[in-house]
Amino acid sequence: MLIGNVGKDPEVRHLEGGVSVATITLATNERYKDRSGETVDRTEWHNVVLWRNLADLAERYIRKGTQIYVEGKIRTRSWEDQSGQKRYTTEVVADNIQLLGRRGDNTATSPTYGTTGTSTPSPSITPSPVSTAVEDDIEDLPF
Repeated sequence: MLIGNVGKDPEVRHLEGGVSVATITLATNERYKDRSGETVDRTEWHNVVLWRNLADLAERYIRKGTQIYVEGKIRTRSWEDQSGQKRYTTEVVADNIQLLGRRGDNTATSPTYGTTGTSTPSPSITPSPVSTAVEDDIEDLPF
């Protein structure tokens, strides 16, 4: 689960058979004080992959600077580059996304999107997963 700001507009591709895939970069921030008492801001960048309906929704609603909640799986894949070197990349393959922030920040009204492609309006900025398998476990959480 990540909450952060999108670094650039989504890159969307349409594969054979009409399957859509979008990639976005997501910046998450951490703020802490070091040993000398100085405040340190640390930004971590994540590559996020959105498939099918999530990719279509990202194409319509997500722009650079949009604050989003992402829920998904971490995947590492490898390939050989042009010089024959083995390369690796780690990505978050999204299962659910939710637009966050103030209502005027996005073109949508903070809907939640899951792999089923359903949309549920959300009155607040707290993440609300679409998956019913996860909902039962979420009810026991203190937040």
